[in-house]
Amino acid sequence: MIATTLALGWRLALYAGAGVLGGIANGVAGGGTFITFPTLLATGIPALQANVSSTVGVVPSYFGGIRGFWHHIVAHRALVTRLLGPCLVGTLVGCALLLRGSPSTFEHVVPWLIGAATVLFALAPRITTRLEHVRHDHAARRWTLYLGVFATSVYGGYFGAGLGIMLLALTAVTLPASIAELQGLRAVLSLIINVVAAGVFLARGHLALDAVYPLLVGTLVGGWIGTVLIQHLPASWVRGLVILAGAATTVRLLVH
Repeated sequence: MIATTLALGWRLALYAGAGVLGGIANGVAGGGTFITFPTLLATGIPALQANVSSTVGVVPSYFGGIRGFWHHIVAHRALVTRLLGPCLVGTLVGCALLLRGSPSTFEHVVPWLIGAATVLFALAPRITTRLEHVRHDHAARRWTLYLGVFATSVYGGYFGAGLGIMLLALTAVTLPASIAELQGLRAVLSLIINVVAAGVFLARGHLALDAVYPLLVGTLVGGWIGTVLIQHLPASWVRGLVILAGAATTVRLLVH
């Protein structure tokens, strides 16, 4: 592959560019890993090392979302606090599956998980309408949210591509919140999951540091750009972009 023969300077520029694009994707809806991860693979980095390096590298992409939707996040700080436990435990389980378990079975179900999440998000308005008679503080909704966050965190600790789409889908059908509030929750939960996973991978080592450093810078810039874009688009456009991103991610996984 041509990318494997690039000089160091060009590879660093490629990593930084992928970081910017991945950061924009994460700022909008998620799926940035499907830009950064294949880029690392294309330059000859082994799959497992590319996965953990990409996870560490995309962490800054969520800072823009945290800042841009801060007032929405603060309004739900009690909920975020309650979801910390499922996030932490689920992410650690996912990291253990990646580092110690056999990845083949999990890899086969990843595209179906993202595809199901995309369909769920697309149908969320209809589902919400059908569930209007169920109180938003009903135990079934609450436990669906908690268990869903745990399961999504497991996935995030293992691979994480499309993590934001999954979180948007889950919160859209379990919470009475606007699209802006959902984006804020998606950003903060994604950050928590990725920070925990990144901490595990940093402690474990074996990162491709020449790729991680440019990714950190690129995803920081891209995440800010993506958040600015998403705040100036109508809610219907945002929902459409999320659905398109989820569908594209699913197709890409199934093809590869």
